Order: sequence, then C-alpha cells, then structure tokens
Amino acid sequence: MEKLGEREPVRSVNPLSTAPSLAVQFFLIPLSVVVVIFAIYGGFRMMVADERSPEEYLAEVSSGGRDRRWPAAYELSRLMDDPEIEERFPDLGPALLRTFVESDGDDPRVRRYLALAIGRLRYPPSDSVATLTGALDDPDPETLISVIWALASLGDQAVVPRIVEMYQAQDAGIRKMAVYALGVLPDDGAHTTLRAALRDPVTDVQWNAAVSLARHGDDRGLVVLQRMLDREYVSKQVTPSGNVADPVGEVMISGVRAVAALGQDGRIEAVRPTLAALAEADESLKVRQAAMEAIAALERGTPRERVAERQ
Repeated sequence: MEKLGEREPVRSVNPLSTAPSLAVQFFLIPLSVVVVIFAIYGGFRMMVADERSPEEYLAEVSSGGRDRRWPAAYELSRLMDDPEIEERFPDLGPALLRTFVESDGDDPRVRRYLALAIGRLRYPPSDSVATLTGALDDPDPETLISVIWALASLGDQAVVPRIVEMYQAQDAGIRKMAVYALGVLPDDGAHTTLRAALRDPVTDVQWNAAVSLARHGDDRGLVVLQRMLDREYVSKQVTPSGNVADPVGEVMISGVRAVAALGQDGRIEAVRPTLAALAEADESLKVRQAAMEAIAALERGTPRERVAERQ
C-alpha cells in the first residue's frame, strides 16, 4: 500500500488486478494476528538478526520450543517473498507440506503461517490442494482463514464447492475470506454465493462480495459498491485500527477500483459523478488518485471491451 502523502502522477492501473485489495488488506492475516506479530514478534526479531535457511526454520518449527515454533513458521511465510527461494531450495514445497500435516493439533499459529507459506509456493506439490482442503475441518477460525486464502492463491477451481460450504460458517472472518476466494477462483458464472453474500448481516462481507463480483465482471453488487464510495457511510461502519493508517480510505479505494473493473455500461455511468467528486475533493490523496485512475480506466474501457472493439 502507498503511504498517504504527496500526490503522485496518475499511473495506468489494471482495475481487474487490484479489485480484490479490500479482502487482502483486512483478511489475509487477521488483525488479531497482526497485533501479535508487531507486539511480540517484533521484539523476537530484534534478538535474531541472522537470516536462516528454510531447512533451519522447518527444523525449528518441528522441534523448537513453543515460543520459537510459530515465529519460525512466520519467517517461512515471509521467505516466500523471494522469487528465487524455490529454485535455491527445490525440496521446500514438499517439506512445507509435510510439516503442515505434522502440525495438526499443534499451536494454531504454526498452522496459520505454514498454510500462508504453502499458498505462496510457485511450484506447489501435486497434493497441496488436497492437503489444504483436508484442513478445512480445523477448529481454529484463523487457521481456516489462512487455509482458504492459500487455496484461493493456488487457484484450483476444484475447491470451489468446499469454499462455498465455508461461507455457511458462523464466524464472519471465515465468510469474508470465503467470499474473497470466490472472487479469485473461476466458477460457473452464476456467482450464487457471492450474490447471496451481498445480503450478509456483516457489512464488510457485503463489501467483499461486491468487489469479488466486480472482479468477475458482474455488476450485481453495484449498489453496495456505491455505498463504499460514501465516506460518511463507511466511517460509521469501520472500526479504527492502529495497524491500518486510513481504513475508511482503503475501503473507498477498493470500491473505486471495483467500479473501474466493471467498465463502461449504463449503470456505471451513474457512478461517474461520484468518482469525479472524489477525484476533486476527497480528504484522502490516495482516494483522489484512485478515483482519477478509475475515471481514466473507464474512458479507455476495460481490457475486455478493448478486445471487443478490435474484433
């Protein structure tokens, strides 16, 4: 995420690629886990300055003390930022998967971060999806959130029926991530669960449903997206958070980008005045920039529309 501050030149952004950012921002790692990371793990990292290999972290996860296993699992998930990590350690994927299986019944934090690490593999083992799908019965809600994200990241359409089942969870965080996953994964085009989630009792589940539908090019969440562009409305729905600088602005930006992802049609035209007003005078420079980018994207047409024009 960019820092709120100086206005930057308007960049060309593919709205289809940025539309699901709301779910990523709020639900990739649950906020309670983030608090733990910054409050506890920050001190731990200050004491451990060296960078260890994946094998060393896996050994720590398997046989370290309780207060060292989950930080090692976190480090493994962080190592996946390195695009060359799997080339340098070709056995990493299978080893991660084995360690995840062995962690069943262990500290839930270990499983959460191992699931995130598996979801970030570029070359996942062939049984990765089956193993993660089997973990959808885990009793820990935050582990389920990580597992659902990982399944969405791996991108296997075969998991869609199980993800649909997860939307029935009582835990709103699980429903949020299930809706996000259904926006990432391909389906039959009916989007039945996403349309139902527009009426979810939890507001940000509705927001994620609308953003996910937009990612699929479905405008049936447009009314919800329009609410996301209303700063006063969003301010009443969002709880301030110490680890998100401008949560209201982040929601609005996700709504703006989702509208842009839908492209030009009669319904979208009704939103243009709102986008123009945001671009001109919203208190957040990031929201203004997102609105300007959205207007520019609508002027160009979505990638799909540009293809149609060339045919």
